[in-house]
Amino acid sequence: MPLRAPLPLLSFLLLIIATLLSLMLGRYAISLTELLRFLATWCGMGDLPLARFQLIHSLVIEARAPRVLAGILVGAGLSVSGAAYQAVFRNPLVSPGLLGVLSGCAFGAALGILWHLQPLPIALLAGVTGLIAVAAGVGIARMFQTTSILLLVLGGIIANALFTSLLSITQYLADPVDQLPSIVYWLLGSLSAVDRHTLWLTAPVLMLAIALLCMAGRAIDTLSLSDDEALSLGVPVLTIRYGVIVLATLICALTVSLAGMVGWIGLLMPHLARLLVGPGNARLLPVSACLGGAFLLVADGIARSLSAGEIPLGIITELFGALAFVLVLHRVRKGWL
Repeated sequence: MPLRAPLPLLSFLLLIIATLLSLMLGRYAISLTELLRFLATWCGMGDLPLARFQLIHSLVIEARAPRVLAGILVGAGLSVSGAAYQAVFRNPLVSPGLLGVLSGCAFGAALGILWHLQPLPIALLAGVTGLIAVAAGVGIARMFQTTSILLLVLGGIIANALFTSLLSITQYLADPVDQLPSIVYWLLGSLSAVDRHTLWLTAPVLMLAIALLCMAGRAIDTLSLSDDEALSLGVPVLTIRYGVIVLATLICALTVSLAGMVGWIGLLMPHLARLLVGPGNARLLPVSACLGGAFLLVADGIARSLSAGEIPLGIITELFGALAFVLVLHRVRKGWL
């Protein structure tokens, strides 16, 4: 049986611990005691020497905090959207890239790099093309005048193939010396180049969308019924389904615009959360968000620490995500789900 009572709180505490560790890690390491003294002084309850306070303020608040905030939002957003997609499509193997949002965002970012745009316009263009990709997939499904989930999946597959081919064309046209390495590095995912203006613009929207999905957990649970059963109970199935898809897609587009392509989190974290708290989305979604944020912060810490040069974040999440998913599947085979 899944463990239940304290786990939402424990997952939140895990996120807090990962946040503190991320603020301490770096070329210039800070001890936990010194970090807590700095935070106390910053809140007016401590007496850290001024020179030391200014140094730690520069390291923690100006250099590391934006990156940590971006990591939390990206990890939480991908995990929540992955769990929501799995509920909508009634398939535990669904990931945020199903409807083409990731390939759409990748095409937009590559196009922005090809056009020599600045980081903020690149992020905005990536978000817009990601939403266009999903709209194209949903539009293809609606062409057949049906609400079938299968056709929605097929529409997403078609949109994904279309935007993947557009991405390939963009890479082919890119300058192999100047532009192509930037496109490839962006596709591998990283928090190192998070643009502050982009973060301050997207963070409120991301937090609101994540909170709305978490609060919609009980409504999402009704999607486990067949459409006819739900409609007979007065549940607005289509409104809930497409509302969840819009929110999850918006979250995915914003996370990709912040950190590039970061894989496996949206597939792995909902499975892990389901093992811990069961299938009810009212508990599953918040726990998925906390676990996803903590996992991405740990992966980013590893990416920063393994070598002198920073390893792209997407490589770390795919490596550790694939290994962890094997363990999760082993538990599932034993009947934990």
